[in-house]
Amino acid sequence: MKKPKWVVRKEQDKKTENRETIWLFGLHAVRDALENAAREKLQLIVTLNAQAKLADAIETSGIVPEVVDPRKFNAPLDPGSVHQGAALEVKPLNWGSLEDVCVGSEHPRVMLLDRVTDPHNVGAILRSAEVFGASAVIGTRHHSAPETGALAKSASGALERQPYLRVRNLADTIRALQGMGYIVLGLDGEARDTLEQAIEGKRDRPIALVLGAEGPGLREKTKETVDSLVRIDAAGQFGSLNVSNAAAIALYATRRV
Repeated sequence: MKKPKWVVRKEQDKKTENRETIWLFGLHAVRDALENAAREKLQLIVTLNAQAKLADAIETSGIVPEVVDPRKFNAPLDPGSVHQGAALEVKPLNWGSLEDVCVGSEHPRVMLLDRVTDPHNVGAILRSAEVFGASAVIGTRHHSAPETGALAKSASGALERQPYLRVRNLADTIRALQGMGYIVLGLDGEARDTLEQAIEGKRDRPIALVLGAEGPGLREKTKETVDSLVRIDAAGQFGSLNVSNAAAIALYATRRV
C-alpha cells in the first residue's frame, strides 16, 4: 500500500534533520557549545591564538582541534562572518517535545514567533528569554530563523541553554498550549487592551506570548487562534518596537511579582 504524502514528507524531514550540521563561530558561541555536554560536536577549527583562549573549553569537550594559519582559515562560513579564529561543526540541539519544555515549571512562560526570520532578532530574543526565565522560545520549521552560526553568535551563548523549538504548525501549537492551561496572548500594536490589563489577576497562570515579524505582524490565522490580542502600553506616538525589544518588555511585564 502506498504511504500517505504526509507520512513520506515526515520521513523525508527526519532524514534531512539527521544529516544536518551547523557551523558555529566566534569565541563566545564556540566556547559555550564546547562546554555544553548535550551538544554533539564534530569538528573544531581554530587559530593558535583562539586555541589558547579556548584552552579550558577544548579540554572540557575532549575534542581535538585542527589548528590553522589565520590567513588560511578554511571553515565553510559565509564571507564576512566574524569568526575570531574559531569555528565548530555541531549537530542541532534536541530539546524534546513541546510538553517536555512547557510543562513542569512553577510559573511557565513561553514565547512564540510568527515568521520572525532574522537570526539576529531571534538570537536577541533567546538572550531575553534566558534572562527573564522563559520556558521556551518556539518558531516554525518553515518561515522562521533556523539554528545557525549567525543566530548562535547573536544569542551570546543562550542558544546552548535556552530551549528553542521549531514546530510544524503554529496554530496547532497554540491550541496545544491552551490545552495545557496557557493563556495565549498575541502582541498587536492596534489591540484595544494592554498586556498588563490582559493578565491582571492571572499572573499565576502559564502565559504564552506570540510575536509577529516586523512589518506584517501576526498572521490572520494566528490572530484568530490566540486567546486575545494585546499591545504594549507606551507614551506618545512612538511607532513600533523592534521585535526583540518587544519580546524583552513583554517577558519583563509578565513576570510574577
